[in-house]
Amino acid sequence: MIHSMTAYGRGELKADWGTASWEIRSVNQRYLETYLRLPEQMRGLEPVLRERLRQRLTRGKVEVTLRFDLAQQVDTLNMNESLARQLVEKAQQLHTMAGIGQIQLVDLLKWPGVLESGEQDMDQISQDLLAKFDDVVDDFVDARASEGQALEAMIQQRLEGISTQSAYVRERMPQIMEWQRQKLNDRLADIKEELDPARFEQEMILLAQKMDVAEELDRLDAHVAETRKILKKGGACGRRLDFMMQEFNRESNTLASKSISADITAAAVELKVLIEQMREQIQNIE
Repeated sequence: MIHSMTAYGRGELKADWGTASWEIRSVNQRYLETYLRLPEQMRGLEPVLRERLRQRLTRGKVEVTLRFDLAQQVDTLNMNESLARQLVEKAQQLHTMAGIGQIQLVDLLKWPGVLESGEQDMDQISQDLLAKFDDVVDDFVDARASEGQALEAMIQQRLEGISTQSAYVRERMPQIMEWQRQKLNDRLADIKEELDPARFEQEMILLAQKMDVAEELDRLDAHVAETRKILKKGGACGRRLDFMMQEFNRESNTLASKSISADITAAAVELKVLIEQMREQIQNIE
């Protein structure tokens, strides 16, 4: 199965500690490039995230965004009992010494360090976030695979078109050669000159050699077979397919240069169109 480099994935997470959302999007890129947008307190996850992406992806410019909000832990206030006792003792001593005033417990609670809010378990939060990240990556990879199937179908359609054009040229070549032979005979008749039959056949052989496109057609058919083999194998095959497009272009250019018939020229042009359409789609393949 082949994969596209263009895809999008998103997932939301709700937990006791708060909410979070992951977004992953990618576009075409020659190599794998990852860009992470994380809250400052989650920067420590960067190496882990990059490694997990490298294990699943080969090419593409991948952008990962994490948004999360921590819930306020209003029900987990902790009191520093040791500090509170010291404050009460000192307040009582001061009251005894001065003989005036009352101890206000609320004022004691306001003293820095007496009340502390419960800290979030960041290790647990990180584990939850990474687990959700893996789920989003799974969906993201599935989206790349689905897009890859659509690309493969379009490429297979163009390959079929190339085979059709190749077969058409093969079928037309005997007629073209006969047409060329008749054309030469007509010209000789117009100038009223007799040409030695042996010399005439020799000229026809030389012309046929210049016009011979059997080798180019054979290579086109071989390239079609090899491209289908690559698609069937799947995996990270974008670079190999891109190389095959160069080979297709080379044969179509040679075919066009040898053409002496409008039909063959039209077939060569159609080949170039099909090859360019494939090349554009292959730029999206991982």
